[in-house]
Amino acid sequence: MKGRAGIVVGAQWGDEGKGRVVDVMAERVDLIARYQGGANAGHTVVVGDKKYVFHLLPSGMLYPGKTCVIGGGVVVDPDQLFEELSELQERKEDRARLVVSHAAHVVMPYHKKLDVLDETSRGERRIGTTGRGIGPCYVDKYARSGLRVEDLVDEGRLREKLSHNLEEKNRILTRLYGEKPFSFDELFEKALSWGRMMAPYMGDAFWEVQKTLDGGYSVLFEGAQGTLLDVDHGSYPYVTSSSCIA
Repeated sequence: MKGRAGIVVGAQWGDEGKGRVVDVMAERVDLIARYQGGANAGHTVVVGDKKYVFHLLPSGMLYPGKTCVIGGGVVVDPDQLFEELSELQERKEDRARLVVSHAAHVVMPYHKKLDVLDETSRGERRIGTTGRGIGPCYVDKYARSGLRVEDLVDEGRLREKLSHNLEEKNRILTRLYGEKPFSFDELFEKALSWGRMMAPYMGDAFWEVQKTLDGGYSVLFEGAQGTLLDVDHGSYPYVTSSSCIA
């Protein structure tokens, strides 16, 4: 696959065994990229008697010398990301170089809360979301009001965007659902701490992929979920919030 790009996509609703296929192919390529979805999806890889479950990290993280990319189409839950990284580090198996796109959007605690409340309010018309905040995060992305990874390291921009977003989310939480509002100060400090932890991994995912291909090396795009969960081409409305297809 030198100088070429390959892709692994689920042909149905996910759970087709993509993790096993990605793990086999990852050893033969130079860069592995997740390009959509979030912590609502995942790949399970078993190596010997050890089991690894990746919700955000590309499966190629187990291979030394590889570059693993979380692309701009992914919505990133920082707590989940750091949990997965920490587990690999404790096992001394964080072998690959990780790049998280500066343009990826961030799943905030209010996204998770709104996800659960909205799903519950649907009653018998529930979609079956995982409650991980993926849908509400994509809503903010396409409303052009979402927080991106790059915002976490810009205190001024973070304060401005979070203040605006939280005012709206707290209004929905309190007036529509009768829930307690989120504290701006607590979320702001949490987001700043995420930024400090994520800064070493932050980069330009597009450029990482492009320079790999331009250099004659190979890229594997690691899809999550499956084609029939694609928001445009799947079994709408029982779909995920991103485009899973090739």
